[in-house]
Amino acid sequence: MTVTDVKKLPAPQPEAEAEKASEKETEGLIARLGRWLERDHLPLQTDVLSLFTARMTDVAANRKAKQWSQRYLAADAKERRALLAGLAQASAGLEPREDKGLRLFRRLYAQADSLHLLVELRADMLRWRNQVAGLTVLERELEGLLSSWFDVGMLELRPITWDSPASLLEKLIQYEAVHEIRSWDELRHRVASQRRCYAFFHPRMSDVPLIFVEIAFAAEMAGDVQMLLDPAVPAGDPSKARWAIFYSISNTQPGLRGISFGNFLLKRVIDQLLIELPKLKSFATLSPIPGFVDWLGKQDGKAIHELLHDKADRQKALDDPKAGQAWVERLQAAAAGKAGDAVRKSGLRLVAHYLKSMKNGQPLDPVARFHLGNGARIERINWAADSSPKGIAQSCGIMVNYLYELDQLDDNLALLAAGKPKTGMNLRWL
Repeated sequence: MTVTDVKKLPAPQPEAEAEKASEKETEGLIARLGRWLERDHLPLQTDVLSLFTARMTDVAANRKAKQWSQRYLAADAKERRALLAGLAQASAGLEPREDKGLRLFRRLYAQADSLHLLVELRADMLRWRNQVAGLTVLERELEGLLSSWFDVGMLELRPITWDSPASLLEKLIQYEAVHEIRSWDELRHRVASQRRCYAFFHPRMSDVPLIFVEIAFAAEMAGDVQMLLDPAVPAGDPSKARWAIFYSISNTQPGLRGISFGNFLLKRVIDQLLIELPKLKSFATLSPIPGFVDWLGKQDGKAIHELLHDKADRQKALDDPKAGQAWVERLQAAAAGKAGDAVRKSGLRLVAHYLKSMKNGQPLDPVARFHLGNGARIERINWAADSSPKGIAQSCGIMVNYLYELDQLDDNLALLAAGKPKTGMNLRWL
């Protein structure tokens, strides 16, 4: 073919080019749509059911469990909820149920080789259990399994100091749930040599702190958290202190909420403190009361009038259906200013009644549930102990000391089991 022949070839038609371009665009769209459908396609119900029912040695079911676990860990919230709904739907049809729920979780753990997967699963179950039918049953089964796997005897206790890795110190700032750490100076104060901070780790989640425990030392039982938190207040010499004050205990994993880690969690910390500081004699907390305002705001006058100190206040509250909310506002205002003796005594009485209140065999307040469940007793209630906005909003600024007497822990637990939380002499005068 000559050059002239080439020049005579007809030029490509614009219509043909447009058609080819359209075909390529359509092919690309179909390919993208195929990938989208593949990603959104949920596991078949028969496949999900096999995760519950197949033997633990079943190769096909284990392969599906591994794929399910990988997909779940990589999924966004919407897809996770859909995957959990599939589990709940399959779970609802199990007859007889027996231990099939536990078999599912053990299979997922074995195939994912990740305890963190199960912790995340429970966090999402707690988040959506009221929206996804049947999820509560699975959540309770998983809670029981995690409770046995996270017993305090299995956890490792490590000290946290200013020389600890920056990534760990950042986690302390991130997960502090009781008293916010607002600066590096505040952080340095909390992990200084005059203080102690410990973290609990699980051997299968060795890079994830589960609980932070922060401790100050004092000559007597502390009743003002501002004094403990203020970096400008000089800390005493721990070697001369007689009291160890637990002022912040933070659980870092939402998926472990409500799991006690076994009794005597703080006893492990106390045993460690006594090795380092053998002159310590007494161990107490200075604890928030996070459920008090919410509880009091729901009470009517008949429920609280006998707890009020002043006769006129009792008479006024008796027939008031919103007396509890009125007292919330009154106590919050008093905490921010000067409180009269009658208002202060009424506030302390209301708190004492709330802390001793039980439901389903457990204290109403979550922090009371933790400490009383570890064998402590309710020792003293402190007026205006936390003037922070959070402290005022949660408990009208009132805080409580729980006392840990090592030779009384078992007896206190027995009283708690009988529905009678142990209280100290200070509360008997309220």
